[in-house]
Amino acid sequence: MRIVTWNINSLRLRLPLLGEVIRHLAPDVICLQETKVPDPLFPEKALAELGYPYFVRKGMKGYNGVAILSRYPLVASEDTPDWCEKGDCRHVAATIATDSGPVEIHDFYVPAGGDIPDPEANPKYAHKLAFVDEVTAWFATHHKTRSVIVGDLNIAPLEHDVWSHKQLLDVVSHTPPETTRLNAWLETGFVDAMRHFVPPGEKLYTWWSYRNRDWSASNRGRRLDHVWITPDLKPSLTGMTVVREARDWASPSDHVPVVVDLAV
Repeated sequence: MRIVTWNINSLRLRLPLLGEVIRHLAPDVICLQETKVPDPLFPEKALAELGYPYFVRKGMKGYNGVAILSRYPLVASEDTPDWCEKGDCRHVAATIATDSGPVEIHDFYVPAGGDIPDPEANPKYAHKLAFVDEVTAWFATHHKTRSVIVGDLNIAPLEHDVWSHKQLLDVVSHTPPETTRLNAWLETGFVDAMRHFVPPGEKLYTWWSYRNRDWSASNRGRRLDHVWITPDLKPSLTGMTVVREARDWASPSDHVPVVVDLAV
């Protein structure tokens, strides 16, 4: 099973780029974040024509939105909470049958958190911390097997997940309150699939700011996109790729797709 996760930053705007991802990577499952499309306008026909007739999605106008697209039938998971009771379309989950048994996939778009790393001064940052706390508590009491978490988790937890650990310690996405929480969520029973292939001592990024004109030369990136698996799937890992070249496509997202291959 080849899984791609990508913050597409508007599904309808970047549908042609999704076509490029499909042609280059031929994924079985595509998990998208920031689809920015309400459910009634979800481009079902276009996605079916691209080879993905099966999907689950939660979307809203202009903001957020997540979707799981599949070449194969899937069943939506109905027991997931409305995080922080905001109804803001940040999580969708589904189960897909494989030869070795079902695999449940969770697709998350964690709040970005604004610019000020102070929960009292910045409600967006407070929401982000509360969101991760709620998710962590839920997974701690809902132990899963044969499960995958993917998505734009909007936190770069490790020193080499950012271009400068020292300079970004006070920048939202790498502050200690965020990184501590993300690691606690991971420790509810998951393995960092990307770092299985790229050791923690090596730089690894999935996002480069639109503000940086020559993003590739300066390489001031962050790893905001993640793939986690339950330990029982670790022996199935066969490959991982960060599609860095996608950042140079016409009208790109500021995130690039991440690919993980599982022999299931």
